[in-house]
Amino acid sequence: METLAGDRPTTRGDTVGGAADDSRVDFDEFVVARSTSLLRTAYLLTHDHALAEDLLQTALTKAWFAWPRIESNPEAYVRKILVNTFASWWRRKWNGEHSHGELPEPDPSHPRRDEHAGADQRHDLWEAMGRLPRKQRAVIVLRFVEDLSEAETARLLGIAPGTVKSQTSKALAKLRIDPALVEPTVTSTSPEDRS
Repeated sequence: METLAGDRPTTRGDTVGGAADDSRVDFDEFVVARSTSLLRTAYLLTHDHALAEDLLQTALTKAWFAWPRIESNPEAYVRKILVNTFASWWRRKWNGEHSHGELPEPDPSHPRRDEHAGADQRHDLWEAMGRLPRKQRAVIVLRFVEDLSEAETARLLGIAPGTVKSQTSKALAKLRIDPALVEPTVTSTSPEDRS
């Protein structure tokens, strides 16, 4: 990490004709200016603050080493690194699910929270997004939070535009029926019903 704190590798534009390339954004300035936005994207992809910070740090490290090759629009390049790194993590990492033949008995010393209590207060989009498969979550984040087009999202994820459309459709269908987002139905009992 000492290398990162030291001198940045020189870019082609730094030495051409003895003048610095003014169109080139300095890496440190880029990180200061764009890391908050990139961290938000990383959080929306991972749905975990610590993983989002790890993901952003990994993407920025990769970008730092590639900085001399970045011709223009460094944010798009870093976002692509961010999404590709996230995609490689979801392909590689185990989800932590355990299958059991029988459900474990609840511990009486730790009362279980009623899953349906307070359903009217659980209209939490982020909770629902966390239950989406990672590829669908990535498509939703890029399309609706980052406001990218279908073509840009497809290019960034390395998939076909048709896949972006189908993943968007599937994700939106799941969000429409997610318990955290569905309004509870209120049944009223009129005096006639009680008799």
